[in-house]
Amino acid sequence: MEVSVVLVLFFFTFLFFVQSINCSGFTPVDVFLIDCGGSNPVEVDGSRVFRPDNSFRNVKLSPSSGIVVSGDVINGLSNSALYSSVRIFEKTSVYVIGTKQIGRHWLRLHFFPVQNTRYSLKSAVFSVMANGITLHRFSFSKSSQNSPVMKEYVIEIGDSGLELKFSPSNGSVAFVNGIEVVALPDTNFPSGVVPVPFGPEVEIPKRVAFETVYRINMGGPVLTPKNDSMWRTWETDQAYLISAASANNVSVNPNLIKYIDGVSAEIAPNSVYATAQEMAEANVTDQRFNISWRFDVDEGFTYFIRLHFCDIVSTVLNNLIFNVYINKQSALTSFDISSKTMVLSAAYYADFVTNVSMGSNRILVQVGPPDFRNLPTNAILNGLEIMKMSNPCGSLVGNLCEIRKKSKFPRRKLVALAISSAVVFAVLVFVVAALLLRLHRPKKPKRCPSTWFSLPTNVGNSDSKVSICSLASTAQSHGLGRVLSFAEIREATKNFDESLVIGVGGFGKVYKGVLENGVMVAVKRGNPGSRQGLTEFRTEILMLSRLRHRHLVSLIGYCEEQNEMILVYEFMAGGPLRKHLYGSNLPSLSWKQRLEICIGAAKGLHYLHTGASDTIIHRDVKTTNILLDENFTAKVADFGLSKLGPTLDQTHVSTAVKGSFGYLDPEYFRRQQLTEKSDVYSFGVVLMEILCARPAINPALPREQVNIAEWGMYWQKRGQLQRIIDSNLVGLINIDSLRKFGETAEKCLAEHGVERPTMGDVLWNLEYALQLQEASIQNDSSDNSAKHIPEIPGWIPQVESVDTDRYDIVSDQVASDATTTSDVFSQIMDPRGR
Repeated sequence: MEVSVVLVLFFFTFLFFVQSINCSGFTPVDVFLIDCGGSNPVEVDGSRVFRPDNSFRNVKLSPSSGIVVSGDVINGLSNSALYSSVRIFEKTSVYVIGTKQIGRHWLRLHFFPVQNTRYSLKSAVFSVMANGITLHRFSFSKSSQNSPVMKEYVIEIGDSGLELKFSPSNGSVAFVNGIEVVALPDTNFPSGVVPVPFGPEVEIPKRVAFETVYRINMGGPVLTPKNDSMWRTWETDQAYLISAASANNVSVNPNLIKYIDGVSAEIAPNSVYATAQEMAEANVTDQRFNISWRFDVDEGFTYFIRLHFCDIVSTVLNNLIFNVYINKQSALTSFDISSKTMVLSAAYYADFVTNVSMGSNRILVQVGPPDFRNLPTNAILNGLEIMKMSNPCGSLVGNLCEIRKKSKFPRRKLVALAISSAVVFAVLVFVVAALLLRLHRPKKPKRCPSTWFSLPTNVGNSDSKVSICSLASTAQSHGLGRVLSFAEIREATKNFDESLVIGVGGFGKVYKGVLENGVMVAVKRGNPGSRQGLTEFRTEILMLSRLRHRHLVSLIGYCEEQNEMILVYEFMAGGPLRKHLYGSNLPSLSWKQRLEICIGAAKGLHYLHTGASDTIIHRDVKTTNILLDENFTAKVADFGLSKLGPTLDQTHVSTAVKGSFGYLDPEYFRRQQLTEKSDVYSFGVVLMEILCARPAINPALPREQVNIAEWGMYWQKRGQLQRIIDSNLVGLINIDSLRKFGETAEKCLAEHGVERPTMGDVLWNLEYALQLQEASIQNDSSDNSAKHIPEIPGWIPQVESVDTDRYDIVSDQVASDATTTSDVFSQIMDPRGR
């Protein structure tokens, strides 16, 4: 009886083990391991068997055969059996491999110049193309002659399969020893990637080919194809470390590595995530250095970079936070691996693209501590892949798209062709000129308004005057986006139907509209014939045309004709944040929703300050200029007051004071010196407004409570911020989350700009506050009631909505600012002006 029970248990254990293996692994549809010119199957690395190319039913060679040369098995050479035979081509030849799966495949080509009395393969020069993409121009004499060369690519394969073309140069031959074609999972390469320096997501078309340049196992040994389900090779990082003393290699048992959703062994094996380089102990109080790796690359190409992370050094979550840089540009700021994986020792990766410009031939990857110092100082990197992407001409060779060779016409024919072309061109010009003169009718000159305004080449810094009549053509030359006709806009808004009005401001009304392509838009129409807001109209177009970010409202187009000034934006169904906080009958936002909205707005401002080509200061951050879409995704809007920030040799921008009551940085107001920290102050007011659900300024309240920033900081400094929070949040906020939120707001509202954090630091703190809140929700089934805020005291007065930001704060003390005399138009969705 006992024996039968043991057998049953063993059977089910075995069945579970087999099923777990089958479920966890990826089985490629296409696997072609081809020994070119071989006669018998060859085992390589103890994990793969290469078969002769003539034994595959769906592998065709055209012309039908190349020259097969066999050599001796070379002692001491890895995989010597594969490299002991070779197929040689004296003229262009093509392998056609009939694959089953449509999509991206690994393509690996193996080369080794087998010794032969007839052909000198060491001096062979040839090119290789795959489905029309030039992969390589090969010259074995320029590479190591004592070891094989393996080139690895990722190629998109369609219905017709893979066409692999070998083309020898004049008087030379081409050759190949082995070919691997292996299907990839569809999710292994994304369709879009974040660029470094930071900007809009870059789309990666299917036709783009990749070449593996580096694949590194940080802090660990070489991993051969038998250690990788995709048969990849991972080399060590020691040769690329700029300072070996800055890094300390760490490792754990690979069996401890966990894979979260979206990450699998096909991304990288657990042996990669089980080792890492971390910051070495420098025996100083404050370790402020980076671990740096340098990689030499070809200039003029875009590179796909995949960074592999796994927190194998921490004992608790959210304890390892660091920055990542690519070519000295920020890639990840205050990055916390465990916030992505929610568990330690879990695999995670991040993808980026960067362009290596002409004159540069390196990629520098660095990890180091963040700016704040309230956590242990450390940073890690587990693995790295760098892949070259094919250029627009479909080539992975050279740094520029090649110019086609000149036609080899005889010189006399070229001269005759040039003369005849010139004669034909002259005749055509004469005919066209005659027709234009005949059809010409005098037209009424277009009436231009007498108003002129500045159209700067650098927004906020220099001006070059252009008449309003010429704005459309001038704007086109500046790349300012789509110019919409007045007729299109009138049709989109049903002739500016009053029932479609969704907001009214100093600049004019805002209408909901639908363009003829079905896109829903918000149309901001200036009061016809009014000069109000000309400068802001100009600034809004120039700013938004150069900015694209998930958390910035997008400008779709504009119209300037018939004395109209119209801006067309993406439609934000949720409207301004303010109406979700107070003054409407909308449902109250949860604390998690409010934190996510704060984080979204912070990301938008962080991009303005650091992600664009120039620092941009919004100058009017407030809850009516933070709009929400249907999913409550926050986007910063209204750039009419925005200014370019200080240059490298400046500490501030001297400018007239503009902004909104209650949100204005007091230091900026006193000194007329604008920096990005002015936005940080305004954002601090927004944080308090979101927490307390009341206006920034409310004159109806007692004097000490009028200003939300002062009132909030009064209770924050006493550790009792919970006494003034929105009554809808009472008992629902984790006390640690509130504490972190209050500390963040307090730092933002510091009296002096130098004492305030950057928006990057603000963003990190808000994300940390969200993590604390989410963690408390997950543990809510346990007895965590003590971690939440008690009931709100009854003596806090009810807050009424008061129109406190109807006017801009405008100072004319700085005469050099050209915008001081202009009124300011309001935000898209706010029913009141500033």
